[in-house]
Amino acid sequence: MMKVGLTGGIGAGKSEVSRLLASYGAVVVDADKIAREVVEPGTPGLAALVEEFGEGVLTPNGTLDRPKLGGIVFNDPEKLQALNAIVHPLVGARSAELEASAGADAVVVHDVPLLTENGLAPLYDTVVVVDAAPQTQLDRLVRLRGMAEDEAKSRMAAQATREQRLAIADLVIDNDGPLEALEPQVRAVWERLRGE
Repeated sequence: MMKVGLTGGIGAGKSEVSRLLASYGAVVVDADKIAREVVEPGTPGLAALVEEFGEGVLTPNGTLDRPKLGGIVFNDPEKLQALNAIVHPLVGARSAELEASAGADAVVVHDVPLLTENGLAPLYDTVVVVDAAPQTQLDRLVRLRGMAEDEAKSRMAAQATREQRLAIADLVIDNDGPLEALEPQVRAVWERLRGE
């Protein structure tokens, strides 16, 4: 089994790379998706968040109000640390389960947005960084995701720098250009990961 850490800044195009790798046969373990699953209604994760942050983080139908929680933790390092202390162990345990269920010859791609920030590079055989210039990221966040420019800049500033991500990369996928330029690069990375 090959364990691959896939990361990139917000708006760099990591999700598209992840989707392509899955289409080639990679087993993708998506940390963001798992982070949503472990706080669904009825889970111990959601109960712990309510205990920590109060009933105000729930929507009227009992699901997690992500924007509300984000507003609480985003600019408060202590509250963000409390959130991470609840969610990260749950995500780690679920990720390990998914990895364990993959075949012995599988390429398991862990799609981890905060891989650099959390010092997780040593956990993987190979780290793949999806790279884009900050201006490209900003443009995508505003134009494609409809984010306000201040919010996009704030989110980008809260992540590792481009230089920090590139420093841990074994392989870099340059996603500064159009979508059609991405696929051949991802295919080449896949072939390297498979030893082809």
